[in-house]
Amino acid sequence: MSLNAERSYKMKLRDVENAFKYRRIPYPKRSVELIALLAISCTFFLFMHTNKLNSRLKEMEVKLQPSEFSALGLTGNHISGHDAGGKHDDINTLHGTFQYLKSTGQLRHLTTTQLNNTPRAQVDTLFFNRITKTGSEKMMELLKILGKRHNFEARRDVEGFYEVVNMHDAYAKNFIRTEVINCTKANSYTKHVAFLDFDLLDEPWPIYINMVRDPIERLVSWFYYVRAPWHFAERKEMFGDAIVLPSIDWLKKDFNRCIEERDPECVYEQMEMGNLGDHRRQSLYLCGQNMAVCMPFNSHEAMQRAKKNVEEHYAVVGTWEDTNITLSVLEGYIPRFFSGAKDEYYAVKKSLGNVNRNTYRPSLSDKARAVLSQNLTREIELYQFIRHRLYKQYIALKLEEDPKLRD
Repeated sequence: MSLNAERSYKMKLRDVENAFKYRRIPYPKRSVELIALLAISCTFFLFMHTNKLNSRLKEMEVKLQPSEFSALGLTGNHISGHDAGGKHDDINTLHGTFQYLKSTGQLRHLTTTQLNNTPRAQVDTLFFNRITKTGSEKMMELLKILGKRHNFEARRDVEGFYEVVNMHDAYAKNFIRTEVINCTKANSYTKHVAFLDFDLLDEPWPIYINMVRDPIERLVSWFYYVRAPWHFAERKEMFGDAIVLPSIDWLKKDFNRCIEERDPECVYEQMEMGNLGDHRRQSLYLCGQNMAVCMPFNSHEAMQRAKKNVEEHYAVVGTWEDTNITLSVLEGYIPRFFSGAKDEYYAVKKSLGNVNRNTYRPSLSDKARAVLSQNLTREIELYQFIRHRLYKQYIALKLEEDPKLRD
């Protein structure tokens, strides 16, 4: 075979190989649809499995929260090397609070009596003036369960198109008499409403409780909550044509971009008096009904008023971010209503944990978090103050169980 003939033969052979290598094999239409369906099914089941694993991890994280001092190495003078430094010494942690109280000499004299406002109540009513997006629905469900256990009536306000958070004195007095303290037996009453001063209104004090949440997480949670399809479905079912569906662009808005691009919805001007509807003021619910004091956003005066009310009037202000500690403090300081709360909570944890939970919420960018941290300084300080008080209440309970911890 000549050289040219051999080269021609090899080229033809290569063309044949390429034809087989890159040939397109026709598939029946139904086969293509079946493959697509299988791919979608696999993706869906993978998502569900991942979501389930995430829920399990969250549950384990909650259960691993310190329920005893030994979990943090708080056993008298002994502190393990791992716990001796770093984050644990931050006063905003349980361990850091313990060390602070010990180093300042407060630990020796700390008692539950100092921190317990429950005996000051004048009626057998637990008043939960719940703050938005703090897991208050979860607490309401827990109160229903505990009501059956302890023979008290768990009540709530009638849901309306608008929440009446702020009230003038005459309205507030009528609300207290007709809604809060109108029950003849032991009861709890829950409503979104700013703190009411019962002395000012010449009414007997109930047992005040509340729940708080990291202020930044609250804002993110609210932003996506009001855009959740199931939220609109519930509102539409309840209020019908009064609910106007927003634009697609608004529904698809991203919180990180909203912050970084200074969208008017996500600008938090200091001391501004508006934007009550986006619930940026956690402090308002603890500050009270004086709008001149409590409405200016991120106000030092509002924060101080809220701190004062928490210390003087609230039996417990907890947080689901410290679940075990919160439940322990509720059990210890308000046993009439919360004895056995941990047992009841964990018995139905799976269902309680999914109340109003938005699993599709994107994560917050570092840049957006930094911007919010600068704009929410007083809100964050109030939140940390409340956690510090919660830790003190918990520590006082543990000191009564084991007095040696004072040494």
